Amino acid sequence: MTTSASVPAGPEGAMVGTVTDRLVEANQRYAAAFTDPGMDARPVLQVAVVACMDARLDLHAALGLELGDCHTIRNAGGVVTDDVIRSLTISQRALGTRSVVLIHHTGCGLESLTEEFRHELEMEVGQRPAWAVEAFRDVDQDVRQSMQRVRTSPFLLHTDDIRGFVFDVKTGLLREVDPA
Repeated sequence: MTTSASVPAGPEGAMVGTVTDRLVEANQRYAAAFTDPGMDARPVLQVAVVACMDARLDLHAALGLELGDCHTIRNAGGVVTDDVIRSLTISQRALGTRSVVLIHHTGCGLESLTEEFRHELEMEVGQRPAWAVEAFRDVDQDVRQSMQRVRTSPFLLHTDDIRGFVFDVKTGLLREVDPA
């Protein structure tokens, strides 16, 4: 697995520039060997994956996916927000996806937050965030709630193949959550 450690360092191992500078340099190396894969924006497998943004989840590797196989939508907690519904609606109606896979995970940071986080932000910056934290205590119940939000959205055409899973960050295994 390639990690940030594979990005060149300066003298005596010190990192040179900002993290963004390192990413841009890595992109230049990537682009030097890049060839247009000649793909369409439509996912080959007609699937959209909604998952947490947690850096421990390498979704393509964990699911055996290749470039062009799926649409990937990520946010804190893998929460099905209005913006996720917007992305899924575009994915289905404009780009042909028919299935939705929801992936939450063990040890999620949202399990240790509460809506008090929003109040603390409001006190600090003087403005209440328009968004909800969507914290939870029971990951399985949160997956069920996400499945329900997708299934009941009036904007989505295909709601019969919606499945939810919990990814175990210690073993790499997916565990399916019963929607009932």
